[in-house]
Amino acid sequence: MPTAAISVQNLEKYFPPALSGWRTLLHPFAQATVCALAGVSFAVEPGEVVALVGHNGAGKTTLMRILATLVLPTRGRAALGGFDVARDTESARGQFGYHTGGDEGFYGRLSGRENLTFFAAMNNIAGPEAREKIDSVAAWMGIADDLDRQVRTYSTGMRHRLGLARALLHGPAVLLLDEPTRSLDPLAAAEFRHLLRDELVRRRGTTLLFASHSLAEVEEIADRVVLLDHGKMLACDSPRGLRAATGAATLEAAIAHLVHQRTATGAHP
Repeated sequence: MPTAAISVQNLEKYFPPALSGWRTLLHPFAQATVCALAGVSFAVEPGEVVALVGHNGAGKTTLMRILATLVLPTRGRAALGGFDVARDTESARGQFGYHTGGDEGFYGRLSGRENLTFFAAMNNIAGPEAREKIDSVAAWMGIADDLDRQVRTYSTGMRHRLGLARALLHGPAVLLLDEPTRSLDPLAAAEFRHLLRDELVRRRGTTLLFASHSLAEVEEIADRVVLLDHGKMLACDSPRGLRAATGAATLEAAIAHLVHQRTATGAHP
């Protein structure tokens, strides 16, 4: 059986409560009691597109940051390409590219090429190899003609393409995207989804896990949906499967039904 591109097994994450003022002095080592993830388990097969869906605070970003090796899980296991993100971090990092819809951390007064050269070096890619990869990925992202302009002159859509180019420099098998279109206008968002669906997934076979609040976006590109609520996984199925299971006419109604059903039972972690 082939190794799953992404494997999440009984994943739990607890954070200390946010304290301020005198509470910080009295409780400097507060126990981790705030639940962000509670026993989440699912797998993503190579070339599959899976969407993380849920209200703010559902645990989407925490899960994404654990997979991106930025946060350690409290319990459970997460792996990328068979490499445990906590125990074999360096190998796991070679499996994925990480892109968010927020600040990409680029240096505005440097050109796109200079930025990509810097981030290529962070991935141990330098010299002729770096130049070749930068030219290739920039052409693929449609920003080759703008590479030598300062990044501060880029539009938001171009910055997103540059961010995706950075995530793809080392040729990852998996892409982790946290609300990648949240700051894009509708036209730019549609172009970005086309790039993901037609170029990355269908043409290159890249595995994609993305978090989104746009259910239209989820319906358009996701094979399956992982629904999170207060850190708990409520469902993992295709959009069609979720509609059929709940008898709902739309994905929005299906998700609302599942969340309401859990709320009615009082089943919070």
